[in-house]
Amino acid sequence: MKVLDLTLPTPEQNLACEEALILGCEDLSDDEEILRFWESPDCFVVVGCSGKIRSEIDFASCQADRIPVLRRCSGGGTVLQGPGCLNYSLILRIDRRDFLRGIAQTNAFVLESVKQALAPLIGPGIAIRGSSDLALHNKKFSGNAQYRKRRFVLFHGTLLLHFDISLLEKFLPAPPKQPAYRQNRTHEEFLTNLNLPPHKIKAALRQSWSAEEAFKNIPLEAIERLAREKYSRDEWNLKF
Repeated sequence: MKVLDLTLPTPEQNLACEEALILGCEDLSDDEEILRFWESPDCFVVVGCSGKIRSEIDFASCQADRIPVLRRCSGGGTVLQGPGCLNYSLILRIDRRDFLRGIAQTNAFVLESVKQALAPLIGPGIAIRGSSDLALHNKKFSGNAQYRKRRFVLFHGTLLLHFDISLLEKFLPAPPKQPAYRQNRTHEEFLTNLNLPPHKIKAALRQSWSAEEAFKNIPLEAIERLAREKYSRDEWNLKF
């Protein structure tokens, strides 16, 4: 597996990069897999591919504070991105592992791998909760989602390290669909930061996935095209 530690200048480009990477792998004949890291210096809201804007975010508050509202290619719930969030992405070849052929099996496999990688840094108390969360002492610190193609799956997630969780109360109402373990807790009651430096998390995940060699064939043209024609357009971002 190769590693790409790359944060692009805009939220639109960073979301476009995720899709461009998996599309590039899907179109090539080799079996290259990728681990990517990125951290947004700016806050923005991102909904899942079928997320409902009006019920999942406070759109008026986002507009008033000029918080971009974007849509990603994967499923899952709505999140607020920003400083203190470390994002990781895995582009995995499906036919290499039987347990990547289904959504639930992929969640279980990848989240268990991430859990085991982080355990030496965090200690006891990490658990896989809901369908695709990681929690520490029953408080969520990571949400994850998938985007699947014929040959590859994009599995990506956010790790809360030093994020201002209080911001979520302003821009995101309580989600209409909640995992049972949330128990109607507010964002501040439900979420927690790991309070670890990003480089330690990156090193642990790189070691877990044997990601040593740098990925150099960055699909810059595809990223720019997707950012311009898809992720910057209301037709995509606000379609539901």
